[in-house]
Amino acid sequence: MRAMVLRSLTQLAHNSKPLSLVKMPKPVPAPGELLISVSTCGVCHTELDEIEGRTRPTLLPIVPGHEVVGQVAAQGEGCRRFATGDRVGVGWIHSSSGAVDENLSESFRATGRDAHGGYAEYMTVPEAYAFPIPDVFSDAEAAPLLCAGGVGYRALRLTRLENGQVLGLTGFGGSAHLVLQLSKHQFPKSPVFVFARSEKERHFALELGADWCGDTEDEPPQLAHAIIDTTPVWKPVLAALEHLRPGGRLVINAIRKENSDRELMAGIRYEDHLWLEKEIKSVANITQRDIAEFLPIAAKIPLKVATQSYPLECANDALQDLYRGDLRGAKVLVIK
Repeated sequence: MRAMVLRSLTQLAHNSKPLSLVKMPKPVPAPGELLISVSTCGVCHTELDEIEGRTRPTLLPIVPGHEVVGQVAAQGEGCRRFATGDRVGVGWIHSSSGAVDENLSESFRATGRDAHGGYAEYMTVPEAYAFPIPDVFSDAEAAPLLCAGGVGYRALRLTRLENGQVLGLTGFGGSAHLVLQLSKHQFPKSPVFVFARSEKERHFALELGADWCGDTEDEPPQLAHAIIDTTPVWKPVLAALEHLRPGGRLVINAIRKENSDRELMAGIRYEDHLWLEKEIKSVANITQRDIAEFLPIAAKIPLKVATQSYPLECANDALQDLYRGDLRGAKVLVIK
């Protein structure tokens, strides 16, 4: 099978082609596993973190990719949930303990980091961690829902937002453009304010129903009850804490933060950023429950998923575009 593999860690500023197109043996599903014929795979910022070593793969070479959509091509012994030919998706969680807090378990294994992922024609996954894809979505539209959407759903739950309270979104890429629509569905009386550096991103947010848009440090019309940060850097964290009202909660939806502006955190001021019972909550991975609950909700809305497609062999181009900040919607590799 064709696959794009990461052979070694590297810095994208100095290496525009971190992945290599190779031929690999088609995997064979073990008992309890599905073999998936991959049709599309989303490109996520976490891949940048893997390539540059902020969330280090546990094996190299590794096939990245954890927003996977395809068809069941074969089933290992004991599989019962799906039939051959069923359309399924796989997210960041490749396997874990199955407990309520499985995202925090030492047994958590990530797709495309701890096990080969979807930048390939085939992959395997335990059947418990494959999910049926609603018919309303195309393969390309469904791919970002498996991570950007699912973890966005988790982040929104962790805000503890109530209908009518103000929600802020810092950064407006693959996840935030889905969370905005999800919030408008679940909390129709809640204004949504978007903080984004790019004028193009702010215009896109207004198209999707944002009530106000501004730059990262602009003052919003009201202080927010909750803010979700989806950026890879630190400056928006300080700004978001200043934009929270007393008792507000900042949810940081990122596996890792880059070090480029880490020194800014030395400027944190207790009285401005943390006092009056403001909270910071991080999002760690994702669970079966998050994806299983989110996909039917996404279909009911239905979410408008903005995508930009690339052929598999152009995965390096997609990664470079993401690295440079071309963030309108989500980037998707078309495998077949």
